[in-house]
Amino acid sequence: MTSDAVTAPARRRSGPIDLRLLRHASASRGYLVITAGIVLAQTAVTVGFAWTLTRALVGAIGGDPVASLVSWIAVGVGLALLRGGLIALGERTSAAGAARSSLQLRDGLLRAVERLGPAWLSTRNSAALAVTAGHGLEALDAYFGRYLPQLVATAITMPALVVVILVADPLSGLIVILTLPLIPVFMVLIGLATQAVQRRQFQALHTLAARFSDTVAGLSTLKVFGRQHRAADTMERVTRDYKRETMAVLRVSFLSGFALEFLASISVAIVAVTIGFRLLDGEMALLAGLFVLLLAPEAYLPLRQVGVQFHAAAEGVAATDEIFQTLDAAAALPASVPSVPLRETARPSAPGVHDDGDEPVVRVRGLRVPRGERTIGPVDLEVRAGEVVLLEGPSGAGKSSVIAALLGFADAEGDITVAGAPASDARRVLAWAGQRPGLMSGTVADNVALGDAAHDAQLVEECLADALVDVPADLELGGLGAGVSGGQAQRVAVARALYRLRRGRARVLALDEPSSALDAGTEAGLWRMLRAEADAGAGVLLVSHRTTARAIADRIVTLPLSLPLGSPS
Repeated sequence: MTSDAVTAPARRRSGPIDLRLLRHASASRGYLVITAGIVLAQTAVTVGFAWTLTRALVGAIGGDPVASLVSWIAVGVGLALLRGGLIALGERTSAAGAARSSLQLRDGLLRAVERLGPAWLSTRNSAALAVTAGHGLEALDAYFGRYLPQLVATAITMPALVVVILVADPLSGLIVILTLPLIPVFMVLIGLATQAVQRRQFQALHTLAARFSDTVAGLSTLKVFGRQHRAADTMERVTRDYKRETMAVLRVSFLSGFALEFLASISVAIVAVTIGFRLLDGEMALLAGLFVLLLAPEAYLPLRQVGVQFHAAAEGVAATDEIFQTLDAAAALPASVPSVPLRETARPSAPGVHDDGDEPVVRVRGLRVPRGERTIGPVDLEVRAGEVVLLEGPSGAGKSSVIAALLGFADAEGDITVAGAPASDARRVLAWAGQRPGLMSGTVADNVALGDAAHDAQLVEECLADALVDVPADLELGGLGAGVSGGQAQRVAVARALYRLRRGRARVLALDEPSSALDAGTEAGLWRMLRAEADAGAGVLLVSHRTTARAIADRIVTLPLSLPLGSPS
């Protein structure tokens, strides 16, 4: 991420409202209109309550009849209850708008990530992106639910109360008009400092999440090489950095609150002093003076609350940099190739069931995959129903990179055809098991039927048996598949690919080094199973460096070891 990428969003966010958020979270606009109506009613009730209370106090001082005072008090109580109801309604509306807006943004972010695909995702830290999609978007609730409604309240309530004060006492109104700009000036100055420290805090949180994720993923390796203590020290240092940035945010927040309260208090005090002197000199009626004194704090309150809610929303706003970078990256993509529908079919019982004449299920022409300083390819490849295609080559030739390109996990150039139609990747027809099994916490059966809302328990058992998995389907696994050996995890991944194929959600098995952690006997059983699947009508794309795989292959595609650019041939 370049410095321009970071600072550009911040420059566009220099105003009080980020229009990009309102554009991408269009649900907030309707709620803001409702909020404006509620605020308008609250303003009228506030003025009415101040007038009612003033009349009751002046009447009590002037010795008005009790019956008259009781009527004013009753009206005041009614207005107070009405104001409480309007406040509750406003809070409920704001909360609903914030929830809808955050949900809309999260949905847009997830759709953007899906459109960008695995190749883009592989260049990002998944833990940091999860922080943005989770904690960052949750923090935006304060922006949509508090800050924006408070801006609406300020835009409506403050001018209305200033006009009422001007009508009641022009001098007090003039004082309010002259002192009100001091609060926004200090808000802008403090807001600039807040954005800077809040951005540093959110970046520190990103770093902490990424470091923790990487440490947990490589904990076994660190333990083997005795480096776990150094990793713990690094985690402690990153945590201290996050604590320091959090304290910096709190210091700025307290300073902001003190400055705004101090300015508002001084401004109200100036109004009160001038009114007091004029009341003593008899230049002003008590009714007007008391009415203005009750309204003056209410005129400054909306601006003070904007400052408070700005700090509450600052953390969420700091997360928008990465959100908008992701949305903009997805919007910049060209129109995607129309997807090829895959018919839901049962497992074929005889050769040729999936065969569409001589048309390959997957055809690749001129595939080139950038890999560091060199490019793998060009690769020409075809996989037909009922055959086993073996992709082999020396270590480092790029066999796994070719599979990654077919799955859309790596950037590539070339033509990919799926079921006779052009496609950006072959993921729709591939049932894949990679070198890393990718198991997760849950039962073995849950891992095999991953993505199937109503999985077939009998089919799960069949796939486990055919993949030679020697652990029960109801065995509970820990994180990253903890609880089984490397070879067992590999076979569970193969069973998962089999399950997807036999449920009719794929037509080709794509297995990347499925026997790397298996003994010779188990490997031979795995090859027999793959040959049987091909004979039953499935296509099999097998990546393996084992020479024993040649015995079941119908065709062999060999990748040479390509040299980096500039290397001597």
